[in-house]
Amino acid sequence: MPAPLPPTELYASERVVVLVSCVFSFVGSSLLVCTHALWPELRTRPRQLLLYLSLADLLSALSYFYGVLQDFDKTSWDCVLQGALSTFSNTSSFFWTMAIALYLYIAIVRGSPTGTGLLCGFHVVSWGVPLSITVAAVALKKIGYDASNVSVGWCWVNLDAEDRVLWMLLTGKVWEILAYVTLPVLYILIKKHINRAHAALSEYRPILSRAPAFQPRTSIADKKLILIPVIFIILRIWSTVRFILTLCNSPAVQNSVLVVLHGIGNTFQGGANCIMFVLCTRVVRTRLFSSICCCHYDELDWPLQRSDSYWQRPEPHKDKDVPGPERTKPLLSST
Repeated sequence: MPAPLPPTELYASERVVVLVSCVFSFVGSSLLVCTHALWPELRTRPRQLLLYLSLADLLSALSYFYGVLQDFDKTSWDCVLQGALSTFSNTSSFFWTMAIALYLYIAIVRGSPTGTGLLCGFHVVSWGVPLSITVAAVALKKIGYDASNVSVGWCWVNLDAEDRVLWMLLTGKVWEILAYVTLPVLYILIKKHINRAHAALSEYRPILSRAPAFQPRTSIADKKLILIPVIFIILRIWSTVRFILTLCNSPAVQNSVLVVLHGIGNTFQGGANCIMFVLCTRVVRTRLFSSICCCHYDELDWPLQRSDSYWQRPEPHKDKDVPGPERTKPLLSST
């Protein structure tokens, strides 16, 4: 690998933008955690996985906020600590994001049981693997000052490490690139399965009176499923671009626009999840606004105000005309 580029200078305006992004991500992740804690009826298994993703994003936002605020110019104890925390939380966020996609694929497409065993496996992988990698990186003194060429003020892999590229891959980039491939594939398979299920269902209920009302809800749900990998890639791609530019020793890595996009992309995941699964989910949004405005929320309306997304508890299937497989494999899985 060529000699490292000069350090990327982080301007005050860039720092402010990224710090604001960190704050939004922190608030968004906190809101997701609070809605899960306050309203037991929202505690479906996918939202439970979303809770763990939010906890990882919460820690990530805090560590990035400190790193951008400090704008490290050398390896120090707090640089190593911040780099370790951001490495662990960021990598864990990748794993939990893929875990949610894998869960939805297993539950909706395969129709397989998704009990506590699968959840335990997700915990072992999504917390254990990032923790093992981070502990190894710290123990081997691979975490430290990175000249902001592959970050935006925070610390990551030490530039003095001879095998820095290997550790950059292990502490984030391999899992990030893997998510770029895994998420679109899983969500495309889920969407294709749902479309086939809709087509099969229409054969048995061609004159179903609820069909006009049902169609827009499923359409919104499909769009949300598509947006999950799209938003992830849009946010994360900039850090991958700067990583590749660093490997190529290109001065374009210091472009101000790229730096800001990288900073926002790495720090705004919690905010994006909040927008999708709180503000854009009708049931949660209604209950949240009712709580904020101190309005009375009628619990009897809960079943009638279900969200259009896959992130709500489904109504039990009561249609006896639909064949057996359609009963055992729900069209809109409990998400």
